[in-house]
Amino acid sequence: MITLEKIKKASQRLENIAQKTPLAYAPILSELSGYNVYLKKDNLQITGSFKLRGAFNKIATLIENGDKRGVVAASAGNHAQGVAYGAKYFGIEATIFMPEATPLNKVQGVKSKGANVVLKGNNYDEAYSYAIEYAKENNLSFVHPFADDEVIAGQGSIALEIFEEIDNLDAIIVPVGGGGLISGIAKAAKELNPNIKVIGVAAAGAPAMAQSFKAGKPLNTDSVRTIADGIAVKNTSEFTLNYILKWVDDIKLVCDDEIASAILFLLERQKLLVEGAGAVGVAALLHKHIEFEPNSNICIVLSGGNIDVTMLNLIIEKGLLKSYRKMKLVVTLIDKPGALEHFSSLMRKVSANIVHIGYDRTSTDLEFGDAHVSVALETKGEHHQEQIRDILREHGYKFREEH
Repeated sequence: MITLEKIKKASQRLENIAQKTPLAYAPILSELSGYNVYLKKDNLQITGSFKLRGAFNKIATLIENGDKRGVVAASAGNHAQGVAYGAKYFGIEATIFMPEATPLNKVQGVKSKGANVVLKGNNYDEAYSYAIEYAKENNLSFVHPFADDEVIAGQGSIALEIFEEIDNLDAIIVPVGGGGLISGIAKAAKELNPNIKVIGVAAAGAPAMAQSFKAGKPLNTDSVRTIADGIAVKNTSEFTLNYILKWVDDIKLVCDDEIASAILFLLERQKLLVEGAGAVGVAALLHKHIEFEPNSNICIVLSGGNIDVTMLNLIIEKGLLKSYRKMKLVVTLIDKPGALEHFSSLMRKVSANIVHIGYDRTSTDLEFGDAHVSVALETKGEHHQEQIRDILREHGYKFREEH
C-alpha cells in the first residue's frame, strides 16, 4: 500500500538526482481561464519527463535490498529513459522493450544512457508482454512503469514539491495513462490537504482508465490512437485503478486536436516545449472540460517534454492553418507565359507572402492549356484570407482550398 511516508522516503532518495523542477504562475493561462494557474514544469526534468522519479526510486530500493541482477522495462519512451538513467547510476544492466513506432529521439535518449533497446510490438501493451517474458526467462527484475508502489511513490514526490511552494491549492490537474503519476500525486495531495481536488486528464484516443473510473471497474480498449504517446495505454491496470478510485475526483478526456492546440499554446505563449501527454491538462483547461470557482488556485502538471520533432512540425503546420496564419490553395491558371507572374502580382497586391509553390500541368482533371498551381501563403488572419479569396474571384480564377 502506498503511504505518505513511502513518498517522503522516495523524495529523499531522489534528492540530488531528480531536479526540483520549476513551479511558476502562468499569467496568460490564468487570464484566459479566470483561475490562478500554476504550471509544474516536469518537462524540464533531466530526462525530459517525470518518469525518472519513479524508475529511479524503484531501482534504488532494489539495490538497497541487494538485488543487482539487472532490470527490464517496457516503455513508449519516457519510463525507458528513467530506467536507463537509474541503471547506469547504480552500475547495473538495463534492457528496455519499446514499441516499434517509438520516436527516434526517445530511442536515442535511452541508448545514450547505456541501456539495451529492443523494439517490439505495435504499442506499449505488446512491448510490455515481450518484456515480461524476457524478464522471467532471464531471471531479471521488471520495473513496471506504473503498477508498482515504489514507482508510484517516486512520482508522488512531485506533489511534495508543489506543496513546498503553494499550500493553498484548490486543485491539481494531472495527465493519466497507466495511472502511476496521478496515484502518487493524489495520495500525497489528499494527505496534505484532504479538501484539494485531483483531476485526471486522458487522451480520447486512449480512454481505458477514464472509462474504468466511470464504471468503477477495469475496462480495456481494443486499440489506442493518439498523438499523446506517453499516455497511450490500451489496458487498464487494476493496481492503479484501485488507488485512483480512492483518491481521484474525476478524469476528463481531450481529443488530439485539443492536445495539439495546447502544445502550440504552450510553445508560443508560455515558451515551453511540451509533449502530447504533458499538454493534456492545459488542453482540458483551454477547452473548458474542467470548471472551478472563479479565482481558484490550480496547478497543472506538465509531465514531459520529449516530443518528436516531426510531430512538432506537423502540429505547428496544422496550427498555423487553423489560426488563419497560413493558407493553402490550388489555383487553375492558363498555361502560358506571364500567367504565374500575374497571379503572384495579385498576391503581392493583398500582401500575401508565397512560401511554397508547385506547378502541375498533367493532372487528368485539367483542361488542355490549363495548369494547377499549388501555393502556401503566409496570411494575417481570417479577414486577410477573405481578401485573398475576393481578389481571386474578382479576376476569374478557379481555386480550391486545402486543409
